[in-house]
Order: sequence, then structure tokens, then C-alpha cells
Amino acid sequence: MNTIIYWDTQLFLAINRIHTPFMDHFMDLYSAKWVWVPFYVALFFVICVRIKDWKRILWTAIAITILITLTDQTCAHLIRPFVERLRPANLENPIHNMVHIVNDNRGGRFGFPSCHSANSWGLTFLLIFLFRDRWLNILMITWDIIICYSRIYLGVHYPGDVLAATLVGLFWSYLTYRILRLHVRPVAPPDRWTVVPWVTFFITVIVFAL
Repeated sequence: MNTIIYWDTQLFLAINRIHTPFMDHFMDLYSAKWVWVPFYVALFFVICVRIKDWKRILWTAIAITILITLTDQTCAHLIRPFVERLRPANLENPIHNMVHIVNDNRGGRFGFPSCHSANSWGLTFLLIFLFRDRWLNILMITWDIIICYSRIYLGVHYPGDVLAATLVGLFWSYLTYRILRLHVRPVAPPDRWTVVPWVTFFITVIVFAL
């Protein structure tokens, strides 16, 4: 275990020490929660136009809400208090002086696993299971990978934190999907609708870069 923690820390420092003023600004925005509301709306639009039936749309919306609640609460209130792994930038952590942070944001006290990463991967895996659409999958996985990177870049999570969070997201998304499929069968959205979240994603990223 000490060897794993050592290499996890070394990988964190290797990633975290590569920074620029532009990336500080970009990653800080990318990691924020509410800036992605238009993207979530675009994803929900794709769900609506493909599923069409309002009852199945409602089941899907409820499933997503429950899923995000489960991933978030599992990380924040079940695993973190048990593991008690300090965030890299926490002032009680011996390596905090070596950590690059942005806008003096050190996060909370404990960071294993990452709630950001668990929530985003939970949504991604559920959409992958439900829609089986290659281009939508590529978009969601790209979005998630950058979110995970941003959490390390900002100094609030180790790589191990986001890896564990990915497993939490996978577990709850698969369980949610198995229940949801009783009411909503897996469907593949038409290609023309997949472009909507892609455009929304790129517009959001461009705004971050300004």
C-alpha cells in the first residue's frame, strides 16, 4: 500500500507541476459545476428527442438524479470518512508546499474518492449503456477525462482519487441501468441529434478560453 501511495503522489506532482496562467484560468472554469448547465440541457435534449415517450423520459430523468445522488453521497459520506486521505493541497498534508493551487482553492479536508469525477463518470457510463452511440460516447469520455485532469491540475485530488471515483461511477451507473432498462430499452440516437451536445461542448470550451 505504501508503494501505491508513493507512486500515486509522484504521478500527482508530475502532473500538477506543469502549469501556465492560461491553463490555471481554463482548468478552474472547466472544473466548475454550474458552467456545464447548457451542456446538461443539450444532453437532456438528446434524451428527449430519441426516447420521445414522456413516461420513459421521466424515468430516465429520475434515474439520472438518483444516480448522481448515489455517486456523490458514496464518495462524500461513505468512503471519505472511512479512508480519511488528505487532499494534496490540504495544509495538514506534508506535501502541500509542493502543490500548485489556483485561486487559493485547496478543497475540503479529505479527497478520496473525487465526487466531481464519480458524478461525471456515473452520467457518462449510464449514457453509454443506454444509447450505444459512438460519437456521443467519445464526447462524454473526452469531457470526463479533462474533468479528472482538472482536479489533479488544481491540486485538489490525486490520480488515485479520480481512478477510484471512476469505479464508483461505473458501479452505480451499471446498477442504475439494469433497473432503468425495465422501463427504457437501450436506444441509439440519430447522428443529427448527437451534434447538439458536441456544439454546446465546444462553445463552452471556447468561452473558457476567452
